[in-house]
Order: sequence, then C-alpha cells, then structure tokens
Amino acid sequence: MSNTAIILGAGNGTRMKIEKSKLLLEIGGKTVIERSVEAFLKISDIDEIIVTLREEDVEAFSSLISDERVTFVIGGATRQKSVKNAIQTIDDAELVIIHDGARPLIKTEDIEKTIRAARDFGAASVGVKVKDTIKIVDADCFVESTPERSTLFSVQTPQIFNFSLYKKALEKAENENMDFTDDCQLIEYMGHKVKMVEGSYSNIKITTAEDIPLAESLL
Repeated sequence: MSNTAIILGAGNGTRMKIEKSKLLLEIGGKTVIERSVEAFLKISDIDEIIVTLREEDVEAFSSLISDERVTFVIGGATRQKSVKNAIQTIDDAELVIIHDGARPLIKTEDIEKTIRAARDFGAASVGVKVKDTIKIVDADCFVESTPERSTLFSVQTPQIFNFSLYKKALEKAENENMDFTDDCQLIEYMGHKVKMVEGSYSNIKITTAEDIPLAESLL
C-alpha cells in the first residue's frame, strides 16, 4: 500500500502580524512551503503529498509547487478539521504522515526513521529532549511540581500513524466532540501508545518574525 504525507498549510499569519500566509515567506531564497514539501518529495517511501491550504492561497501555492505527486485540499477551521479534509481524499494507505508546513528544516533522515518506527509500533512522532527544567504551576502561577526532565520531550512533526488506526481515532474524537491540537493526542485518546523518535533541534516551527533569521542561520 502507498504512504501519504499531509502537509498542513491552512493557518494564517496572525502571530507574524502579516496578511499573507507565513508559508509564503522566504528562507534562503525559497518559500517556507517549498522547503517543507521538498523534504518529503525526497522520500521514496512517500507516494502522495496533500497540502492543506486556505482558499486564497491556492494560486500562490500551486504556482510554486507543480510536482505530480502533490495535490491541494482546502483546510478547515482547526488543525484536526484540516487533517480530516485531507484524509477524506485518501482511498487507502499504509501510513499517514502529518507534518506542519511551518517546519521547513525537517531532515530527511528524521522523516525516514520516524516512518520505520510507525511501521513497527503503529504510531510515532519525532521530538527532542527538553533541555530546560519544567515547572507545573497553578492558576496563580505558583509552582506545584517539577516533572523529571529525563522523561520530557518537546514534540515536533512529522507525526506518523497507521492509516486505519488514525481514521478510527479521528472518528472517535469527532463522535465525542473532541478537537485536539496535536495528532498524537488523537491516538493517545484511544489508549494506543505513540513511539517518540529523537529528532533535531533545528526542526523549528516558523511562528513569529524572529524565527525567519533563526531559520536562515540554521540553513
């Protein structure tokens, strides 16, 4: 069976304080979305790439990306709804690979080892070990506890799942009116374990204006 990557690009530039999609900003001479898609086009195990986007970005995105493996789907109001819109266009697959379009510096080797883990365990995500000590605070910002740092990961994408498992998890969440901001949460909500794969600290998410020069320096 084929493997399908879903690259999420339907967000807006609110935190960037810009009107156009932040994925159309350039890093080292290429747009963010071009770099994100190209990383997955290099993977021979990926047969199809679906990019979710806003309706007003269709012309701009399609003019930048013309590979026959890439199709575009209008995203939804939330991350979960955007993924659902893409899922509904897939007839069948072994794995579904979900990635933030705003993470243009993902490394090929990190994608490949997360694919292998997902095949072995049904669900896997790339992430990095937390460097800082984390504090859990109450509503008034008083420290309640300090979790053991060695058990903490900062989750990134891609997050990769057995296709049928993900569809069941999505259906369960929707039936119970749950809307998650992280795809692993869908799987966790079903009681299925997710394997964490150690990735790279350079796999940053472009969120604010300060991230653009940071990404260029990492290139």
